[in-house]
Amino acid sequence: QVQLQESGPGLVKPSETLSLTCTVSGGSITTSRYYWSWVRQTPGKGLEWMGAISYAGITYYRPSLRSRTSIARDTSQNQFTLQLNSVTPEDTAVYYCARGTSTWGSTWSDYDYWGQGTQVTVSS
Repeated sequence: QVQLQESGPGLVKPSETLSLTCTVSGGSITTSRYYWSWVRQTPGKGLEWMGAISYAGITYYRPSLRSRTSIARDTSQNQFTLQLNSVTPEDTAVYYCARGTSTWGSTWSDYDYWGQGTQVTVSS
């Protein structure tokens, strides 16, 4: 059973960098054909795919967030990370890490495993 767990600060100040880590257990992030995504949900916008890193370490980003987003991985720790720069209150959301078999997905059913989600609030 694959499990994902997000971790990171729950409060970030405007203009600072949001940093989250997803720790994966029960399966390797280098296993072929899987893509490891960051997805966020807000009441107003619904589910928003932010970006992903493939089993081979290739990264993919949502075009509207590309300039502010960086996704990386640490295969020795079986973790992947998200950095979102220059945050604003509009980045307040529940952030999820998830596993899928395609580079991106806009619905819950596009992913087969999810973390429990972590609330991040951007506020001074």
